[in-house]
Amino acid sequence: MTATTSTRRAEVDPQSAGPRPGARRSDERVAGYLFLSPWIVGVLLLTLGPMLASLYLSFTDYDLFDTPRWIGLDNYQRMFEDARWLKSVRVTALYVALAVPIKLACALAVAMLLNNERRGRAFYRAAFYGPSLIGASVSLAIVWKAMFSDDAVVDRMLGTVGVHTGGWAGNPDFSLLMLVLLAVWQLGAPMVIFLAGLKQVPRELYEAAQVDGADRWRRFRSITLPMISPVLFFNLLLETINAFQVFTSAYIVGGPNGQPAGTTLFYTIYLFDRGFGDYRMGYASAMAWVLLAGVGLVTLFLFRTARGWVYYSGDR
Repeated sequence: MTATTSTRRAEVDPQSAGPRPGARRSDERVAGYLFLSPWIVGVLLLTLGPMLASLYLSFTDYDLFDTPRWIGLDNYQRMFEDARWLKSVRVTALYVALAVPIKLACALAVAMLLNNERRGRAFYRAAFYGPSLIGASVSLAIVWKAMFSDDAVVDRMLGTVGVHTGGWAGNPDFSLLMLVLLAVWQLGAPMVIFLAGLKQVPRELYEAAQVDGADRWRRFRSITLPMISPVLFFNLLLETINAFQVFTSAYIVGGPNGQPAGTTLFYTIYLFDRGFGDYRMGYASAMAWVLLAGVGLVTLFLFRTARGWVYYSGDR
């Protein structure tokens, strides 16, 4: 009688014969962690571990050969008394202030031109995006330096209109501008993002504004900029962070000393020179954490100020 009753209960309640929902969720959770385990191990061993190690080394005197010796905040105190460190901060800040807005302005202008229906539009898009595929390569920096050297292509072209600079690469007045132009030349990535944002602007807004008599500048200022402001903020954020980390092109052009006259002594170059040139790894680690804190503060500032000019379609 009891066995018959149990059998009937199993037939009425099929879930009693299978795994419980809690057990299934537990198995799915374990499977998820197994699939994520390569990424988790990579983050712990290749990212988080080295970061914690560098944080510890920033409070030590370490030369890669001897045992690290704890010195507390001495590295951070020396940093703000280091004239070359202050010089690298000024050079990097000036580069960011010049390269980022000029690059974004040019990328937006090209995107607006390519957003219109015209013949060969696909070719021009690929042509403008092409330099971004090269990236910050050593070969590109070498070619760029050769182009802007004394009596090279750029110098000869300027000489035809009566401008003689003697080469930008060795001129303290133009060496930083040369690197800014290199950054602007690689405008493909923000251009593509701008182009995607422009595709989302309703054409009805332009048509209504044109009927009301708004000229091109008014339509750009009142319609285009507000509607693509989230895309503009995204590009501004990424390009600012990337500009603080410029290294390869500046190192090829100016070397570890930021020649000529320290005008290309970027923060990352000075950090590399202190760590692998002078073997002051503790000091270099402290510089890296100050750079991280500085980029974080700039990012926070951008997010705070974005509330006043970034428009989202869901805002009221």
